[in-house]
Amino acid sequence: MFRKTFTGFLRVLPINNNILNNSRTICISSTYCRDVTDRKEMLKSMPVIDEGTAGEKSLDMDLLIDTGSERFPTSQMAKKQFGGVYYNDIPILNITVSHNNTIINYTNSKGVPEVIRSCGIEGFKNTRKGTNIAAQATAISIGTRVLEKGIKTVRVRVCGIGPGRMSAIKGLQMSGLNIVSITDNTRVSWNPPRPRKQRKL
Repeated sequence: MFRKTFTGFLRVLPINNNILNNSRTICISSTYCRDVTDRKEMLKSMPVIDEGTAGEKSLDMDLLIDTGSERFPTSQMAKKQFGGVYYNDIPILNITVSHNNTIINYTNSKGVPEVIRSCGIEGFKNTRKGTNIAAQATAISIGTRVLEKGIKTVRVRVCGIGPGRMSAIKGLQMSGLNIVSITDNTRVSWNPPRPRKQRKL
């Protein structure tokens, strides 16, 4: 008679009451011991990741620098024309990104705001406002409004750290705007505030 022991090996046990009483065996069904061979079945059993809550992928800047020689602005950039407009006269789209929301405002070259959109205005509520999908939808919305004004070429300034940094820029490109430059204006504190003391339990 064949039985499967707890160690997983097959053992032949003769039918003898003395030996059966002395040795303890555990009978395990073969259905419980089978390995998962179907990958699709295994992926279905895994929990679903909420769409839009994950952060953006990082890019290797060294590879980008090596591929193009004019990635960074020079002193001659102000004299350069983009679509018949000088660089300093191109309007600016300011993207303010936080973990809770993404706010995009359109200003003229002097810095006077004209259009402001945020994820909350677009209809996203609570924790959905901080997702990259909300930032992309907001960028597409403000991009279409800027195109209605007859402006095709813009500069972009990004301020803050959050999941909607790259998604907002992608949304502006999807709306049909021609982005000339992307500037990161995130503030860096060289003398940060003192951390809180350790909690006593």
